[in-house]
Amino acid sequence: MQRKTNQITGAFGEEVVSKFLTGKNAEIIERNWRIREGEIDIIAMYPSGTFAFVEVKTRSSVAFGHPFEAINREKAHRMQRLALGWLATHGCLGCDYQIDVAAVLIAADGSHTIEYRAAVL
Repeated sequence: MQRKTNQITGAFGEEVVSKFLTGKNAEIIERNWRIREGEIDIIAMYPSGTFAFVEVKTRSSVAFGHPFEAINREKAHRMQRLALGWLATHGCLGCDYQIDVAAVLIAADGSHTIEYRAAVL
């Protein structure tokens, strides 16, 4: 039951971040791209032509810490490897890219906030 709730919460966060990005004229290229090493939540392209590989962390409270606290050095390095894997498999090695992170906090009344940090690596 908890896993299903977490999946719904995560999907909500990814959806609102996708809308946030399209509101900034970014194009969503792919969502939930997965290989054995892991998954990239959102792959977008900014109007500048830079690819953004976005890790989304969504929480309904900060009881277990801020969502950004879940992105440690190991997770950041994994994101870097995943981004390079995506670029390689799509013939884009050498293209401009960045790793972005987004934190979505859902309040008890259903409202939410987004905190977005671009180019964290």
